[in-house]
Amino acid sequence: MEMDIFYKLFQGFSTLLLSDPVISFTRIGLIILGVLLVYLGKKGILEPLLMIPMGLGMATINASIMFMPDGSQGNLFVDPLVTDIDELLNVLQIDFLQPIYTYMFSNGLIACFIFMGIGAMIDISYILVRPFSSMTLALFAELGTFATIPVAMAMGLTLNESASIAMVGGADGPMVLYTSLILAKHLFVPITVVAYLYLGLTYGGYPFLIRLLVPKKYRGIQVKYAKPPKPISQNMKLGAAVILCVVLCFLFPVASPLFFSFFVGIVIRESGLTHILKFIEGPLLYGSTFLLGILLGILCEAHLLLNPKILTLLILGIIALLFSGIGGIIGGYVMFFIKKGNFNPAIGIAGVSCVPTTAKVVQKEVNKVNPNAMVLQEALGANIMGVITTAIITGLFITLIPYFTK
Repeated sequence: MEMDIFYKLFQGFSTLLLSDPVISFTRIGLIILGVLLVYLGKKGILEPLLMIPMGLGMATINASIMFMPDGSQGNLFVDPLVTDIDELLNVLQIDFLQPIYTYMFSNGLIACFIFMGIGAMIDISYILVRPFSSMTLALFAELGTFATIPVAMAMGLTLNESASIAMVGGADGPMVLYTSLILAKHLFVPITVVAYLYLGLTYGGYPFLIRLLVPKKYRGIQVKYAKPPKPISQNMKLGAAVILCVVLCFLFPVASPLFFSFFVGIVIRESGLTHILKFIEGPLLYGSTFLLGILLGILCEAHLLLNPKILTLLILGIIALLFSGIGGIIGGYVMFFIKKGNFNPAIGIAGVSCVPTTAKVVQKEVNKVNPNAMVLQEALGANIMGVITTAIITGLFITLIPYFTK
């Protein structure tokens, strides 16, 4: 009798004691990892806006497993696997985050909101001033997005699953979420969690890659131009955004929600609609990112992440980002030779489209060697083009890959 009261009163502990040892140790490990993410976010080592709510959610969900009325173990946060309509209506009245998950996360809406906010924050004049170098670096920086697919298939994943995890190489979370939602819905939760976990590590990992692959004498190069670039007017930027959006939607209509979301942010910015711009780049972007962090955290529940494929996904996520970083630096060397030494190869890694993290990483590493060197404009051009390139590859994957799997 006393033990029954203990089990009911302290269900978080009792489910830990009565679960399979593997699940119990996984829960403990995820709680520790969640606390660590909060600490690293607070220290600024990882992105705090995403990692702090994600870390707390991860720790909380694994401490909150309880006995459900049917005797199974579960939680009162969200059920990501519910598909039956009648069951969903019942769950929506019980799990307090289920409405946000169902109406914003599982349909990709939250990814579109974040993409809209990213569009509202960036200035596409950087790519319009130097389109060739920006596009070259962005294309090379997609190496991981393509090279990871055969590696993933060799490790036992299907083509759809391989393409979904390979999108981590594009270093753009909304793209990973959207691609996996369409191509590998059964794995989109662990793939999205892996993606956002690793995207927070690019800030800490890519500096070492730059130091390893770019010698100091090249790392400190200041790019010089014979004459300053012509200014890009708001009308030119507005026209370019509208044309690119329409053309890309014609080419890849299945990815049009992403294209529209990104370019409508740019259009609002360049149209001078200040009040709407403040809403998109403020409450909408930060609110969506905050909710995404919470959802990603509470989806890191031990039972869900003990999918046999999770270790494979973790390994492939690292491979994808590593290949993309290497590819970007190779692109930097290509531009170095094309411009006969008047280019800093380190800029290439900014083609990995984690805006503006990788561009900041490049500038920081360059300044350590040459405090007077300013390469941020070139890095941002590659960075922003990387976002557009990753969106195009998303369109390619979700349009073409289903034809190869019929």
